Amino acid sequence: MSSHKHGQKLSAAGLLISLGIIYGDIGTSPLYVFKAIIGERLITQDLILGGLSCIFWTLTLQTTIKYVMITLQADNKGEGGIFSLYSLVKRKAKWLIIPAMIGGAALLADGIMTPAVTISSAIEGLGLKFPDLPTVPIVLIIIVALFVLQQFGTSLVGKAFGPIMWLWFTMIAVLGLVYVIQMPEILKAISPYYAYHILTTNPEAFLIIGAVFLCTTGAEALYSDLGHCGRANIRTSWVYVKTCLILNYFGQGVWLWKLQGTKLGDVNPFYHLMPDWFLLYGILIATVAASIASQALISGSFTLIAEAVRLNLWPKVKINYPSEQKGQLYVPSMNWILMVGCIVVVLIFQKSVNMEAAYGLSITVAMLMTTILVSVFLMRKKVPKYIIII
Repeated sequence: MSSHKHGQKLSAAGLLISLGIIYGDIGTSPLYVFKAIIGERLITQDLILGGLSCIFWTLTLQTTIKYVMITLQADNKGEGGIFSLYSLVKRKAKWLIIPAMIGGAALLADGIMTPAVTISSAIEGLGLKFPDLPTVPIVLIIIVALFVLQQFGTSLVGKAFGPIMWLWFTMIAVLGLVYVIQMPEILKAISPYYAYHILTTNPEAFLIIGAVFLCTTGAEALYSDLGHCGRANIRTSWVYVKTCLILNYFGQGVWLWKLQGTKLGDVNPFYHLMPDWFLLYGILIATVAASIASQALISGSFTLIAEAVRLNLWPKVKINYPSEQKGQLYVPSMNWILMVGCIVVVLIFQKSVNMEAAYGLSITVAMLMTTILVSVFLMRKKVPKYIIII
């Protein structure tokens, strides 16, 4: 019973569990976002400032306003997720089953892509110290271990991983802050002008915004895991999480500033924020954080399947409740399906950079479908139209 209270009411334990379960995915996005934005393009001032501005306003509009402030209002008896949202609006229009099912499928795809991309991105950092080290076998071992541990419950995972995620966010904030202090004028990228400028003048704007969208990976988990942690804990912990993310992204921007006129190649800006003596420690923390990142989508996938079974959108499957905490469950069949999917993705694509386009597609589709359902929910609640448009 106490775990239930911790999960739903604002508390130190609830905040820690929120960090452990929910924010891993969005928290590890600095590992690959700026690398994806730069890609094979020439590094320019417009690209750096425009990329930073797009990241800042995507996190503000898409994650903070849309998910943290608005979508979390649409809870179904304390539960979140796209099917819970569908349950709230299905009487309004039968056709909403279509975006609900498409969004659910995209979220399951996200559950497969997230471990593959984040763990690969973290382990590839070892290439800086050990250029000839094969990373794929290491990634596969971590993925298998992660899925085997699922049967012990997300409450246990949250308690073990929460402090580590706090360390991760603090680490990336400090790494970024060190560089931002060296060049505080980088903060001018907060102005939406730079985002507008790059999106209206760069011929590859569509590809750039696709890479930028990777910075909001895991935003859907904020909603999917509403039942695990509660609205108050999610909203309060997001303030700290967003601050740490912004500092790190802007720190990477400062580091890239010195490389104007060149191409990035295989270099990852994230790892170059670290001093040499700290690199191996940083890679270790990044690898653990990437494993935790996968937990957010795996937990969300279990919640999703439970809701789908209740709505007769998925065959009846065994569902375990490994802890007393409300909303915490484990679906063995889906666990092994996700594991096999992750292994196949890693074996086919080999490197994280090859997975980013598919990853971005699953995120975009899931968010678009959620937007459709949330819009109907808000109209039903007679919310002012300007809020719905936002």
